[in-house]
Amino acid sequence: MSDEKARHPDAADAADAVDAVVGAWQRERPDLNLDAIGVAGRLGRTGLLLAPAQEAVFTRFGLQKGEFDVLASLRRSGDPYTLRPSQLSATLMLTRAGMTNRLDRLEAAGLVERTLDPDDRRSFKVRLTDKGYTTVDEAMTAHTANVTQLLSALDADQLGALDELLRTLLRGLEAQPEQ
Repeated sequence: MSDEKARHPDAADAADAVDAVVGAWQRERPDLNLDAIGVAGRLGRTGLLLAPAQEAVFTRFGLQKGEFDVLASLRRSGDPYTLRPSQLSATLMLTRAGMTNRLDRLEAAGLVERTLDPDDRRSFKVRLTDKGYTTVDEAMTAHTANVTQLLSALDADQLGALDELLRTLLRGLEAQPEQ
């Protein structure tokens, strides 16, 4: 019995696309421990499968994912739903130029407005409009229902366990020095 089957007795019954890749590497390079490769492959493939299903929801509201992220950041910030572009850039890990492009599109759609910052006339603030508030709330409701359905293969305990494991992984990755 292989190490993989010993760790996961039902692995043969529950094979996925990553198993074929890992199996081929095990055959070609039995000297390598491929446990992490399987996990990273599954995380990547999961992201690739989730992304289009999530983007379809945003499209229904006339948004791209990045635009939804800006609106959601403003909405989460609380009343008065206003942030500086630099705060948005930092939160979304986006360059200032990329943020400017998103803000231009959102402002043209009437979802945000930019005003001069009264505390620093060299800067401005971005605020959700009433239309932006309504749009992001409706999009968030649909997004939540969609993601809940997409992850419905997991029961509540499995979902909680996966959340904890991914939280631990994310903390570890974020703590590593940039390369």
